[in-house]
Amino acid sequence: MSLLHLNIEMKLYQIISLVLSILCLVYPLLGYVPDDNYLINCGSLNDTTIGDRVFMADTTNNFDSSVLSTPETILVSANSSSVSSTYGSILYQTARILKGPSNYKFPIKKNGWHFVRFHFSPFHHDVYNLKSAIFSVSAQNYTLLKNVQPGNSVEVKEYSLNVTSNSLVLDFTPSASSFAFLNALEVFSIPDELFPSTIKMIDPQGELETLESRALETVMRINMGNVSVSPHDDTLWRSWVPDLSYMANANLVQLLRNNAVVNYTEGASTEYIAPLSVYGTASRLHPSGDGESLVNATWSFDVDPGFSYFVRLHFCDISPPDPNIMIFSVFLNSKYADRTVNLSIAGAPIYRDVGTTINTDPKINISIGRTGVLSTVPDGLLNGVEIMKISNLDSSLDTADSRIQALTTSSKMKPWIIVISSVGAIVVALILGFLIVFVFRRNKKANMVHTTQEHFTTYGKDNSLETSMFSRSKMSYRFPFAEIKEATDDFSESLIIGIGGFGKVYKGVLRDGTEVAVKRGSSQLDQGIEEFRTEIEMLSKFRHRHLVSFIGYCDENNETIIIYEYMENGTLKNHLYGSNLPKLSWKQRLEICIGSARGLHYLHTGSDKAIIHRDVKSANILLDSLFLAKVADFGLSKTGPDMDKTHVSTAVKGSFGYLDPEYLIRQQLTEKSDVYSFGVVMFEILCGRAVIDPSLPREMVNLVECVLNSSKKGELEKIVDPHLLEDIKHESLVKFAETAEKCLAESGVDRPTMGDVLWNLEYALQQYINDKRPPSNNDVENNPTFTSLSTTEFSMGSVDDLAGVSMSKVFSEMVRSEIA
Repeated sequence: MSLLHLNIEMKLYQIISLVLSILCLVYPLLGYVPDDNYLINCGSLNDTTIGDRVFMADTTNNFDSSVLSTPETILVSANSSSVSSTYGSILYQTARILKGPSNYKFPIKKNGWHFVRFHFSPFHHDVYNLKSAIFSVSAQNYTLLKNVQPGNSVEVKEYSLNVTSNSLVLDFTPSASSFAFLNALEVFSIPDELFPSTIKMIDPQGELETLESRALETVMRINMGNVSVSPHDDTLWRSWVPDLSYMANANLVQLLRNNAVVNYTEGASTEYIAPLSVYGTASRLHPSGDGESLVNATWSFDVDPGFSYFVRLHFCDISPPDPNIMIFSVFLNSKYADRTVNLSIAGAPIYRDVGTTINTDPKINISIGRTGVLSTVPDGLLNGVEIMKISNLDSSLDTADSRIQALTTSSKMKPWIIVISSVGAIVVALILGFLIVFVFRRNKKANMVHTTQEHFTTYGKDNSLETSMFSRSKMSYRFPFAEIKEATDDFSESLIIGIGGFGKVYKGVLRDGTEVAVKRGSSQLDQGIEEFRTEIEMLSKFRHRHLVSFIGYCDENNETIIIYEYMENGTLKNHLYGSNLPKLSWKQRLEICIGSARGLHYLHTGSDKAIIHRDVKSANILLDSLFLAKVADFGLSKTGPDMDKTHVSTAVKGSFGYLDPEYLIRQQLTEKSDVYSFGVVMFEILCGRAVIDPSLPREMVNLVECVLNSSKKGELEKIVDPHLLEDIKHESLVKFAETAEKCLAESGVDRPTMGDVLWNLEYALQQYINDKRPPSNNDVENNPTFTSLSTTEFSMGSVDDLAGVSMSKVFSEMVRSEIA
């Protein structure tokens, strides 16, 4: 080959390479061009341009009339043009009325996934009121809508269908004496990569769901960072709504926005999966440094029960540069969606696909938070979420065909089931009738007593009783707002004795001279009606000398106020650190621990179902004038599992630093979660310092890790509160520390019960007392009552906690036998 020919080939190669490079750069700018692309502005006389797309009027010659089959041609227009939406108002000024069974039949060039979007704007017309329309829609034998009646606002219903034939038929069927309508319609093919052929289900665990043979309905498309994304900014003309209104605790996240750092070449996602506008914004878990924050950031979405759902999660680290790799877990309804999301490459977009079945609770909760590694700081971010309903085995997406409803409303019940149901209904009715009479008589009697009690009188007219959020049995605790203002000198700032996430606590004096603590919920900080209700229900249900006593409440004028006994010495936390109060002795600390353990043990065992406190911490242990400890603040408390269950599945709530890691990871709550938190409190008591203290060297910031490391090295005395060094005794210290360590076992089954903790604490106290004085052989002999107390009686917990009897003497004989 000559040199001339070689040069010519080289030039051609360079030109071809240059052309290909230019095409690679230009093609993304052209956007996505679907093979099938049908955009219709129904009832319009003119084509409509929206962004780079043209919606064809279905009344012009350009529209293929064979596409639509309908008995009558009825076109209507809106009386006004005030409608607004992400598509603007122009699509919603006209509509086509479909009086009888009608269908759109679209030729399909490319088999595969297609988006189908119906636009409904139920405006009022002089002849046809679109709000009264009732109709059904189906496609490819899938039921999309059944006897639907549009609401009052614009609604876009989006479906994803895997078309396997050469045409797609959309059927509209009006109900009897009604009609169907449509403002606009989109049908276009989408990239094959958009949906996987199968997804792994996390509920039922490990099963695979095949998507290719199902239809999907878009339920939610959320963009994190509280930024909306319009169809004009999405490659596939999708609409993404801001996330903040779906957040359980918006104060936990930091909103990020940084489009410049997103780099699709580094990640597994593409711009078809989600646009730059989604990966360039994020909500990042950002707990405050006060140690009171919830650990997980959670978004909650309403869904229809009785269906399976395809959930897609989008991630891209757009945070400021940080040498630490962001690793976190993602939970979907208390189950792992991903145990370890690793965003090791900044700006690299990735996504995760999971599936779940929603049986009864109509919610999908998505949480991000710390992995199971205790040393990691809570972190994580989320860029976007897509939730799509999967058609069921009846090939339906409509709620009327929910598998739950199908089970409960079946008309094919066997006769014997109907007979049993009827008899059961009669029995239930008789029981309810008896209960109503019984409650009525009891309330009548209670009201007679009630009128003689000045402070428990309910002021105002009868309607105040009807509007109260509590049952009549709680009415004897209801205080008028005027009396509470009087008791607190109109909520004087000088009477504030505490401030927390709920608001402020005031010291008050009732008319009979009783000193009380008045906990007033703040409208700015908002403790929440549910927590207010929970605390009152819990406090009024139980009476125990180591649980703070409930006196009353007020729910007038949108106030959320709880009144309970005044505890002169405030919180345990203030006596351990952060104040100038006198330091507690080791004996006082042990007795406070024992009292608190008794209160928690009673909660766990004093009724048919355990009560789990869920927020055990030193700030929630109060001390009276004699330093008697009482557990307080039941706003987050939860009833424990049934006898045949091991746990309660619930969103993570509590205080940072005290949270049970097992509960944090699995969102499965048990009494052992309280045991873990109590173990942390025991370390606080031992060391006299905060659970998390960022001012200390790194290895000492986390109290639990610091104590456990010191214990392993045999250097426990080095981290003990210096005020205790001359008072504490080695045997008592070792017993106390061993008990606390057992409480902090990683797995709940390895932790002791509160009853076991209580026995060990009493033992540690007795060891301390025996080290302080010579043992006397007459102690136990002179007190036979204590030695005859059975283990069964103690473990069950009597109502008055053994009438205030100390368990110390129970241990006297045991300790002496060891000494001997």
